[in-house]
Amino acid sequence: QLCLKTEKRRMKIRDKILIQKYYLNVFNGIFLALGLMLFTFGLWLLFDKNNLFSVLLSSDENHLVAYISRMLLGTGSFITFTSALGFLGSVKEIKRLLVTYMSFQILVFVTQTAISVLIFVKKEEVHNQWNNRIDEVISEYGNESLAEQEPVWNILNAVQHNMECCGRYNVTQWEKNKNKENSTQIPCSCTKSSLKKWFCDVLKESTYSMGCGEYLNSWFENNVLILTAITVSLLITQIFLITLTGRLFRNIRKNNIWPNE
Repeated sequence: QLCLKTEKRRMKIRDKILIQKYYLNVFNGIFLALGLMLFTFGLWLLFDKNNLFSVLLSSDENHLVAYISRMLLGTGSFITFTSALGFLGSVKEIKRLLVTYMSFQILVFVTQTAISVLIFVKKEEVHNQWNNRIDEVISEYGNESLAEQEPVWNILNAVQHNMECCGRYNVTQWEKNKNKENSTQIPCSCTKSSLKKWFCDVLKESTYSMGCGEYLNSWFENNVLILTAITVSLLITQIFLITLTGRLFRNIRKNNIWPNE
């Protein structure tokens, strides 16, 4: 009878182990997917030099985008490695891998918390740099001695033409640009003109009056919100993962199942 009770107890523990392994792998899959999203975001920032973030937050003195992209790539890579350990440790029920996996999860949790705080603290600073860089691009626009900046100007043209806006706050901002042939000129992209040149002679009444700042700020806020949502989702997922890994570890010990030792 004692043996029967022991066997039933072992079966109950074994059932718990199977259920915990299932949910651990499900949440680990979510964790991996979110990590790959961070990794992809980092790759996009690093290699797509024509995206708005790179254009408006990068300069010779400011390497903020490079720092952010490397941080995201490093975090995404570490999450991928950690997820692989979790899958192997839970499927094979290897004690050392589960302990290592849980330790890495705690480390990633602390890192992700720090990133979340950094995003919150630096958001206003980044936003100010973003607006200052837009103003800088507008002042340099059309300068023949800065031909290497043409890709940046083309992006600004695309924003103004597609959004039907002009300047960051309005068309009068272009009065500060010193690269025009005369003071009445404005970028052709501020009008419905299809001319392929930097500036056009047009009446102010025929230009887009609304500034692009609202559209650009919305785009910025949306991307920061997406990044924050991914980070928060990772934190919530990790709480479940750390809890499930700890319970799985205890039940495997109770059942004395330690393969590969």
